[in-house]
Parts: sequence; C-alpha cells; structure tokens
Amino acid sequence: MKKKKKASAIAKREARNFYIYTAPWIIGFVVLMLYPMVYSLYLSFTNMNLAGKGKFVGLENYIYAFQKDPLFFKAFGNTLKYVVIYVPSSIILAFFIALLLSKKIKFLGFFRTAFYIPYITSGVAVTILWGWIFNRDFGIINYVLSLVGITGPNWLGDKNVAMISIVILSLWTIGNNIIIMLAGIQDIPASYYESAQIDGAGAIRQVVYITLPLCTPTIYFNLIVTTIGAFQIFQQPFILTNGGPLNSTYTISMHLYNNGFLYGKMGYASMLAWGLFVVIMVITLIVQKSSKHWVFYDN
Repeated sequence: MKKKKKASAIAKREARNFYIYTAPWIIGFVVLMLYPMVYSLYLSFTNMNLAGKGKFVGLENYIYAFQKDPLFFKAFGNTLKYVVIYVPSSIILAFFIALLLSKKIKFLGFFRTAFYIPYITSGVAVTILWGWIFNRDFGIINYVLSLVGITGPNWLGDKNVAMISIVILSLWTIGNNIIIMLAGIQDIPASYYESAQIDGAGAIRQVVYITLPLCTPTIYFNLIVTTIGAFQIFQQPFILTNGGPLNSTYTISMHLYNNGFLYGKMGYASMLAWGLFVVIMVITLIVQKSSKHWVFYDN
C-alpha cells in the first residue's frame, strides 16, 4: 500500500514538473502563434483596418481577390515563376556543390565556409550589395561583360530580366541547402563506393547509381523547405525593385504587405496570407505523395 502511495506521489510530482517546465513554451505558443493564426483567419472574413475597425463581410475578400483585384493574379503568377525557376536551380546547384565539397581537396574548410557565409550574412546587406552588382551603368557584371565586347542588360530595369536577377541573388544564399546536402552525401557508407570501384564503375556511374539515389531523402527535405521559403519571397524584390519594373517582380508577399501595412486593409491581407498558406500546403502534400516514387532509403 505504501509502495502504491509512493509511486502515485512520484507520478504526480513528475506530471507537475512536466507542466511547470513546458508552461513557458505552451504559453508562448498559444499567445504568439496559435491565437494570432486563429485571429487572422477570422480577420480574413472581415474588412478590418489597422485601427481595428471593421465588420464581418463573409467571402467578400475572396471574391474581390479573384474578380476585382488587378494585382492578385499578377503577384501570384510572379511568385509561381520565381518558385519554378529558383527551386530546381537551387536543388541542382546545392547537390553539385555539396558533391565537390565532399571530396578530399586542399583548403576544404575554407571552401565550405565560403559557401555558407552568404547564408548567415544579413539579408539586407547582401541584397544591397547585389543591387550594386546588378547596376546597369557601373555594376561589376556589366563591366566584366563590356571587357569582352558584350553590352550587359538592364538587370533590374528590364521586365524580362528582373526576375532572373532576383533568382541569381537568391542562389547566392543557398549555403544552408549545401550544408544539408553535404551531410546527406557524407552519410552514404563508403563500402558502396568501394564495391562499385571493384566492379569497374567510374566516377559518373557512382554518382548516378549510388550518390544520387541515396541522397534523395536529403533532396526531398531540401525541396520541401526551399519551396515553402520560395513562395514567401519578399525581401529581395522589395529592396531591389519594389516590385518593378511594371510589376514584373511584384510577389504575393509584397501584395500582402502593401495591403496590410500601406493601405490598412488587414482583413484582405489576412485573406492573402491564408490563401498563400493553402497553396503552400497543397503543393507540399503533392510533393509528399509523389515522394514514394522517387525517394529511396538505405534500408
């Protein structure tokens, strides 16, 4: 009987300690994440402004977006264009750079650090630097092109090139993807490569039949994370072009920001945020469902 009481007291103490230790996180999650998310969902059905004044309007914000907002489809189309160009490019580039960094070469630590530093550098500072690099008149890219007799484009002033410029800037900061990809490559057992070499497989065959298939779980992770981040692109076009020229780099996140904080239409901005969430969720689920056909595990 005493043992049962003692065990019960220990269980109660452990339960009490659990709630005490997790209370800060639970309170923070409820107050800073769950409540704002639920409240923003409610706001998406209102015409609330920055002053907190407004009323319930039902689906009016959704109808306005699809029928009356001239920039909604433009912003979404630009965002989708960025995602389609940037995500595959970043995955392919990160894989090949990680593959090179996995080799035993001189100054390996320096190269790994060099590729990772742009990722941890201030995004605003990097964007401003690239704004100078892309400058049509005195930018370093057009200067180098002029040395070989090529007239460089107006990187940020041409509607056909501006989004490509944003993608190039974004590819400069894929250090995190490279590090994650490098970890996946280094996790592949060396015995696989040794067996392949004994069978006469060259370097390219080893990459195609060993490295690439066994790296697909890492590629899958990077694909999901990169896609989610790409749909939320805001900082680079906001600083470099402010959505121009002719709204060619105007993204859905910029549209959300402008409506919420420039025009004071918090209800409509909340609807845009939830619409973006739904799009990201649907695409993530599609990628997840397709993963069983192309993601391979060691076991």
